[in-house]
Amino acid sequence: MGDILLTTPLIRSIKKKYPEITIDFLLKKQYQDILKYNKYISNLYFIQPGKEEEKELNADLKTNNYDLVIDLQNNLKSRKIITVLKKPSVKFKKHNFEKFLLVHFKFNNLKSLQQIPVRYAQTIPNFSLDGEGLNLYIPENIKPKLADGKKYIGFAPGSRHFTKMWPIDYYIQLGNELNHNGFEIVLFGGKDNEQICKQIKDKLPFAINLCNDNDLLQTATDMKKCLVMVCNDSGLMHTACSVEVPVLTFFGSTVKEFGFAPYKNKNLILENNSLTCRPCSHIGRNNCPKKHFKCMMELSPELAFNKLKKLLNDK
Repeated sequence: MGDILLTTPLIRSIKKKYPEITIDFLLKKQYQDILKYNKYISNLYFIQPGKEEEKELNADLKTNNYDLVIDLQNNLKSRKIITVLKKPSVKFKKHNFEKFLLVHFKFNNLKSLQQIPVRYAQTIPNFSLDGEGLNLYIPENIKPKLADGKKYIGFAPGSRHFTKMWPIDYYIQLGNELNHNGFEIVLFGGKDNEQICKQIKDKLPFAINLCNDNDLLQTATDMKKCLVMVCNDSGLMHTACSVEVPVLTFFGSTVKEFGFAPYKNKNLILENNSLTCRPCSHIGRNNCPKKHFKCMMELSPELAFNKLKKLLNDK
């Protein structure tokens, strides 16, 4: 989800520079809401499982006679599609060797690299972005579930990987402190985050649990009612950025050098820079290889509360 949201500055910038062209986008169907209402895209195509579906997709794409294929995924599946289309193409440079050196030997050769949206744009020779942030277009018929006039702070406590998640107990402690200071806590997440949000709701009965069945557009609509989103390095962090809600985010096993920091949006990143074991992965892990999880455990709720006050005061 986050990767696709990070493509939106490139989509917009291409269309603004070349308004006469057609832009089609190929993605998995479960992520279609991210681009479904994007005014810069002409057609969405979906990757479906199964050989027959693959043949049908390839046939549909070939009839469009594209002038250029921009491969921002650069994996086996995307390279296979490019081979079938037999059209000029450019590929996103992943810098896998540099990431390997940083993760395993802490040799950091990524400091000079730009954030991912800029690197996506560098895929096209002599092209640059327009300087604006991420886009997520939401139809007017989707209405917020949150009332007006209240001081909402959103929590998005989930992530696909354990080492990218600030501890649940810390979210609970922060929620209690914020509640004592007159803020209302709103929980956000998708289907995979139901248990985490329920655990927090059980300890914070005053919290509003808006975790849903992967309804991204409803989630984004309600995020817009929040003063700040408190979140992990996750797709929902990028979702908050796409609707211009300030974010306080935690980086544990990953680091900003990988390029996935909040883009063109008000933010504060909390990370433990005193550790020599960071990063231990470029995508996250299921457990801490050192068994201490200090990258997150030493980012205390008190620290988060004080930083959050600064972010709120700077609004």
